[in-house]
This record gives sequence, C-alpha cells and structure tokens, in this order.
Amino acid sequence: MPLTPDALIASLAANGIPATTYTHPPVHTVAQSKAMRGDIPGAHTRNLFLRDSKKNYFLVAIAEDRPVDLKALRAPLGARGSLSFGSPEALFEHLGVLPGSVSLLALANDAARLVTVAIDRTLMGAEAIACHPLSNTRTSVLSPDALKAFLKVTGHQALELDLPAPADAADAGPAGAAEEPGGAGDGAAGGGGKNCHCDVRE
Repeated sequence: MPLTPDALIASLAANGIPATTYTHPPVHTVAQSKAMRGDIPGAHTRNLFLRDSKKNYFLVAIAEDRPVDLKALRAPLGARGSLSFGSPEALFEHLGVLPGSVSLLALANDAARLVTVAIDRTLMGAEAIACHPLSNTRTSVLSPDALKAFLKVTGHQALELDLPAPADAADAGPAGAAEEPGGAGDGAAGGGGKNCHCDVRE
C-alpha cells in the first residue's frame, strides 16, 4: 500500500529531514498553484511523469515556468526511443499518487526504484524547494540538502539536468499533459493533465 501523506511527513521527521508543511485548497495546475498557494516559500516546480518506448519510467522536476523539450530530454535521461507522458494507472502503480499530486516526495512509494529521477539543476540552487507530500492539498518545503537526504533514504540517485531552451514550441511539453505542479501541483497523462508539482510547486 502507498504511504499516506501523514505517514510520509512522519517518515521525514523520523529520518531527521527538516520540512515545513503548509495546507491549502486543492491545486491541479501551475496556474492554480500560483493563484492559491499564498506565501508558501520555495522554488515551485512542474513534475513530469514520463515513459520511453521500452516502458522505462522517469520523474522529471523542473522550475514551474521553464519550458521543456521532450526530445532534448531523451539523451540526458538515457531514454530508449521517444518520450511520452505516463498514464494515471502507471503513475499510481509506480509512485502511489493520483494526477495532481505528483512530486519528488512520491519517490517514497517507489520502493523497487523503477523510476529514474531527474531534477533541473537550477532548482537545486534554490534556497528551498516546495513539494506535494502525496497530496495536492499540502506543500512541504525542504532545503536542497534535505531533499538530497530524502533521496538517499529512498535509494534514488538524481540526475541533475542542464535544460536547454526548446528549439520549437511545438516540441515542448504542453502546460499540463502529464505534468504537475510540485508544491502546489503535478503531472501524468489524463485526468485533465496539467499536474506539475513538487511544491516547488509540484
């Protein structure tokens, strides 16, 4: 069974990982996050749950306003074939969350470590990163060091990406599709899309 938000937050505390968690109305898109998150600090994110042609899965966290070219992600991610957004069913199977609640903290549910995680390098230079703690009604704010400590506990080694600007807007991931705000939103294909949160945003 996937962790509950309360169990995740308790796990962070038990592992000595500092995080401040805020409660807010449900947010499903980056636009909603910006409108409803209030004064929640930290870098807010878009979270893209992706798969390649061989059904390898990836969770990519980028700054919420940063455009992304899926074609340009193939090489740095080591994807085999083209990238597309993962389905809501695959999202729940691998990360234990529904569209709208995707964030880096959902890696706590990837016990088999089948999801490759990649983070926009600019996020790791922020003072704090906002991530949904498995629910789009909460946002947990962690320092980059705290986030690294969390990833160490889950057994994930994050790739840090230097993202180029998309060569063609048509190749950029749609502002929604399988993305979600990370602190206040996130993403997986279907279910209205536009899920991109890590609470940096998600």
